[in-house]
Amino acid sequence: MRDIVMVPGIGGSDGMHWQSRWQAADRRIRRFEPSSWERPELDDWVAALESEVERSDTPPLLVAHSLGCLLVTHWAAGTTRRVAGAVFVAPPDPAETVFPAEASGFAFPQRRALSFPSLVIASTNDVYGSIAHARALAAGWGSVFTEVGARGHLNGKSGLGDWAEGREMVAAFEATLA
Repeated sequence: MRDIVMVPGIGGSDGMHWQSRWQAADRRIRRFEPSSWERPELDDWVAALESEVERSDTPPLLVAHSLGCLLVTHWAAGTTRRVAGAVFVAPPDPAETVFPAEASGFAFPQRRALSFPSLVIASTNDVYGSIAHARALAAGWGSVFTEVGARGHLNGKSGLGDWAEGREMVAAFEATLA
């Protein structure tokens, strides 16, 4: 079975977040571990993701949320490691006024096609990034795009619980991977 690496954003996805719930329920899932979840430093987060991907015997599936989406694209631009694919949930827009100042080093992710299959999942009312921004990222990255309606930032505060709909989308995407 393929490993799944969770790539949370700032805060590391608390116990109410679907990423943490999925990880608790599926032994294939691991989480990358940067030095600080609250004070993100791009080089540290890239090194932590590189280390976590390296632990897998076969190319893993990355499941990123929020700032983790931007991290994956920065990491992908400089790694020689392979992943089976990536799911990007609620990618933020660094140009939004609510984008955290402490994450400014993550701005300007690559906009060219990724070297692996990917899926972008976005909400129509995410305060951290518009649906138009998410569509533009998906187009630039060569990702499949899925809109899930007005669900907020698709995090613990969105009231998604275990987010069965998201799990089904990820499982369907994973089934398409070689």
